[in-house]
Amino acid sequence: MTTPVESEPQPPEPTEQTPLLRETPADNDTIERQDGEIEDTDESTPLVEEPSTGKAILVLSSIWVGVFLAALDSTIIATLSAPISTSFNSFTLLSWLASAYLIANAALQPLSGRLTDIFSRRTGLIFSNVFFAAGNLICGLAQDEWVIILGRVVAGMGGGGLTAISTFVTTDLIPLRKRGLWQGFGNICFGLGMGLGGIFGGWINDVWGWRYAFLIQVPFVILSGILVACIVKIPVKEKNMARIKRVDFLGALTLVATLVLLLLGLNSGGNIIPWTHPLVLITLPLSAVFLLLFIYVEDRIAAEPVIPVRLLLDRTVLCGCLTNWLATMASFMILYYGPIYFQVRGLSSTQAGARIIPLSIGTSIGSLGIGIITKLTGRYYLLNSVVEAISVLSLALIAGTFNINTPIAPPLVYFVLSGIGYGGMLTITLLALISAVDHEHQAVITSASYAFRSTGSTIGITIASAVFQNVLKAQLWKKFGDREGAAEVISRVRDSIAEIKNLPPGWTKGVLDSYMIALRGVWLAALGVGVLGALVSLGMREHVLHKNLARK
Repeated sequence: MTTPVESEPQPPEPTEQTPLLRETPADNDTIERQDGEIEDTDESTPLVEEPSTGKAILVLSSIWVGVFLAALDSTIIATLSAPISTSFNSFTLLSWLASAYLIANAALQPLSGRLTDIFSRRTGLIFSNVFFAAGNLICGLAQDEWVIILGRVVAGMGGGGLTAISTFVTTDLIPLRKRGLWQGFGNICFGLGMGLGGIFGGWINDVWGWRYAFLIQVPFVILSGILVACIVKIPVKEKNMARIKRVDFLGALTLVATLVLLLLGLNSGGNIIPWTHPLVLITLPLSAVFLLLFIYVEDRIAAEPVIPVRLLLDRTVLCGCLTNWLATMASFMILYYGPIYFQVRGLSSTQAGARIIPLSIGTSIGSLGIGIITKLTGRYYLLNSVVEAISVLSLALIAGTFNINTPIAPPLVYFVLSGIGYGGMLTITLLALISAVDHEHQAVITSASYAFRSTGSTIGITIASAVFQNVLKAQLWKKFGDREGAAEVISRVRDSIAEIKNLPPGWTKGVLDSYMIALRGVWLAALGVGVLGALVSLGMREHVLHKNLARK
């Protein structure tokens, strides 16, 4: 049942649908203007006047160049994970290629709202472009596994900033009623990058090798930085530089420690070492300890926490963040293991990349479509139920039908549906989160949603890797454990898809069946997480989507 939209009370009286932490105007509320003058203001009033449509297009388009490149990079690595892992003779490297990037996202995205309030959105975007370019350069030149993982960490610091800060700027400039529509435009750039990334990365790998897929991005990232430096001029929200001391670096550090320890235990257990190995038995409990420490820091120590516990006490905020977390887990399982599924079936990197284009098309359709509908109606609760149902349906179809003989057309349709569900979810939860808090907390709550999204993608890929590797290992030993030289062949097959072409006689069918069973384990894990995310999303309330930046 759709929760009715509550009309704005006059005078305002707090209700369960009133944005959190709305400040009462005080006589001494002031801000410093760009010309150095001090003027009275209400803290709940935005510091930026709504720009003309032409100016908004100019500013946001310059920022969306970076969003496009970050999205391009995410699907390039999804397509190239198998070739890179084969190049280093380590299929387990696949999970770390993704996780290293996303851990850096999770570390910096929660801080980006506070830091860009202090140092400006433009400074944050330039910083992000520099790190993104440097990370791709390191990856392209890497000769060792640890170097390419380092490159993904550096690139993740930049790519995460590009996507998160673009959302802050859009929120700074666009009223909530129009916010979903403009987010849809931004997600078209994101979806276009996702769609082209897979086939572009695959083609570059097939023609020149995977290294050039990283190196070619560098000059375009530099161009993005130049555009931002020249065009983006959003007033700084915080003039007092002493506030940097209040930024929650300790919270970010404990969050990263939680993720690294968790991923180390999950990636190693049953894959490189037994689940009973001391490394696993130490890292997983330590991860839980650091998680509790992170919660304590956010609740008791941090002056301005990266994920404010007080905001998470609101049902809409909590459910919106958890929906982002769970839905992103499921989406990234499909995004990273979809290309592997197609490559196991014998397709090239280019062909596998082309098969995930429908996912990005669906993401753009879902985000823009929801944006248009919310602009017209001002409602999002019922739409949430529809897009979550579409998402769960797509995951169920993938889990139930993907096998070695699945025709070409059905996966394309299922990926479109999955993209529509995910893109619609991104727009709806963003609107719900921003409308549930006051102006001064918009960047913080957006950062928090990106933190949940980043940790969700990281954990999702790690869970998928653990399921895939453990099921594949068990199936291969079950089928071939009694054959001569089984240990050596099974090790090669688990480290490289290319080894399927070099199998001894009588092995091929059993190995392909083992891969399909392992992949089905990934699809079922994604379905379970997706269903949980859909149920959690129903806990969000409907809030007013105002037609102006002052929310009046």
